[in-house]
Amino acid sequence: MRPASAVSADHAIRLDAVSRVYGSAGGAVRALDAVSVALRRGTFTAVMGPSGSGKSTFLHCAAGLDRPTSGSVRLGDVELTRLGEAELTELRRERIGFVFQAYNLLGSLTVAENVTLPIRLAGRRTDDASLRRALTAVGLGEHGERRPNELSGGQQQRVAVARALITRPDVVVADEPTGALDSRSGRQVLELLRHVVDDMGQTVLMVTHDPVAASYADSVVFLADGRLAGELARPTPEQVASRMTHLGEW
Repeated sequence: MRPASAVSADHAIRLDAVSRVYGSAGGAVRALDAVSVALRRGTFTAVMGPSGSGKSTFLHCAAGLDRPTSGSVRLGDVELTRLGEAELTELRRERIGFVFQAYNLLGSLTVAENVTLPIRLAGRRTDDASLRRALTAVGLGEHGERRPNELSGGQQQRVAVARALITRPDVVVADEPTGALDSRSGRQVLELLRHVVDDMGQTVLMVTHDPVAASYADSVVFLADGRLAGELARPTPEQVASRMTHLGEW
């Protein structure tokens, strides 16, 4: 990964001097402080930092869920900070896939209906081939007619990954995707995210607190007090844990 000043067309997400301030005057909190990062297409990036470091704000700004107070965010060639709310909603639905810790599946819908929900919300017809491809990619090709409560936690999270992939987005954004899973199920989800990068050419941006989860990424971006606090390429769990320990001295 390179600084945002060196980006080119092969970058999926670019943040230039992004700051996010909540509140005003004496009660203002600077959650992000002039952060500049560029994420290459077809890579897996993890974001880590202590509680209150700004990693969730970073993710929300990068995915168009929150607006920076200053600076710019680009998804490919689109400047997100110039879009209206309706345009942002459409962009998120079409070009960004989301995976959350809590799965966010609708219990009244089948697996297939949950996966295709973004397409139906956009008012488009469901493409059966795309559905089969997404379910097969996450190992749930035979589970399309089941309900979420008939699946394990790990399987439900894989449904969420399939839903994130159904529109063939520019970026898959994962917020603590293994936080509610046991170690075995968590490993399977991380291997799946690794697969969608290596074999499907997707770009993945993941926030995590777990050094083992971060070790599945190509690189780790560290935040502390809302600022960049370093990067680590080809991380191991031990290296990530050591960096996290030293962030307390930042």
